[in-house]
Amino acid sequence: MLRVYFDNAATTPISEAVIDTMLPVLRSQFGNPSSIHAEGRSVRAVVESARKTVAQCIGASTSEIFFTSGGTESNNMAIKCAVRDLGVRRIISSPTEHHCGLHAIECVEHVNGVEVVWLPVDRLGRVDLHELEKALVDSAGVKTLVSLMHANNEIGTMLDLGAVSELCRRYGVLFHTDSVQTIGHFPVNVQETPVNFLSGAAHKFHGPKGVGFIYINPASPIKPFIDGGAQERNMRGGTENVYGIVGLAKALELATAEMEARSAHIMDIRNYMREQLSATFDDIEFLGDLDGHCLYTVLNVSFPPSPKNELLLLSLDIAGVSASGGSACSSGAEKGSHVLEAIGADPSRKSIRLSFSHYNTKAEVDFAVEKLKTILPARSMAEGVAAK
Repeated sequence: MLRVYFDNAATTPISEAVIDTMLPVLRSQFGNPSSIHAEGRSVRAVVESARKTVAQCIGASTSEIFFTSGGTESNNMAIKCAVRDLGVRRIISSPTEHHCGLHAIECVEHVNGVEVVWLPVDRLGRVDLHELEKALVDSAGVKTLVSLMHANNEIGTMLDLGAVSELCRRYGVLFHTDSVQTIGHFPVNVQETPVNFLSGAAHKFHGPKGVGFIYINPASPIKPFIDGGAQERNMRGGTENVYGIVGLAKALELATAEMEARSAHIMDIRNYMREQLSATFDDIEFLGDLDGHCLYTVLNVSFPPSPKNELLLLSLDIAGVSASGGSACSSGAEKGSHVLEAIGADPSRKSIRLSFSHYNTKAEVDFAVEKLKTILPARSMAEGVAAK
């Protein structure tokens, strides 16, 4: 049975070039990178080469890159260690953050008594920068962390990273950004746009799962989040995931080198899907800042109320189309989206997230739209001609 995959914001298929890069290490470089013998030294060189590649891709120094198990660990590390080690007593964030950021903030609020300021977002999911500046003025004299994601994983709305960075510098506060959805898809340079903490995950840009990284600005030194040995220059205990690290570096190297071509292709696919859906179904809406500053890999489509909406994602899956209702971090459970609630989306409508990669084709879009037509009421051909 033919299947098409439109859930790349949840995870991307690992590229063959990444697999080819990982295989020799899996087969022959088995040494522990902390060992001083030849096998250990050989693997240590591989890890440090990967670190250099990641650093170059985001304009960082190798000493500022630390490998983790993924975006969730990196975000928890930034938020919780900033409170524990840097004396943060106030966090400014938004209600549309990824759950790993939201829950980490809620944890330090309840456990450490940190004050939390939730910034309002508009119907497109955009953070109000005027409200951010007001909150920064109110934070005078209080050690503060601004924690805002670069792009929303459900609706694709992007943060003006440069503007927020400048505000944080002006008011002397720490800035952490969850860039899991944008690393490998947009140019990121921490020299041009200073941040204190930045996170990435390999499986969002065609690398392996279970590996990510955190950028830590040397001006904000923190202690280990995971205690253990002296790995990662005493910053993260535990034997390094060498094979994953190698795959992450190769995937990011490819994504950076091919960014222009990939983004053009993906935008073409997303725009084609938008056009086909608009031509086929009545009263559909597209959520997020789609015509403004947005993540080009994501298209969040809202369908009008229908008895078939409840099982729409399952019906699509049975028909061979993989999509999602938003975040993929709830073990498959479909719950009400906190993002859609925050932007005031109509709960009677059904929203699905279609997310794309450079592997997708227009033929796959046509396939998905045809399958949708068998599930939901479509506009008749005569109506479509009249509408034109």
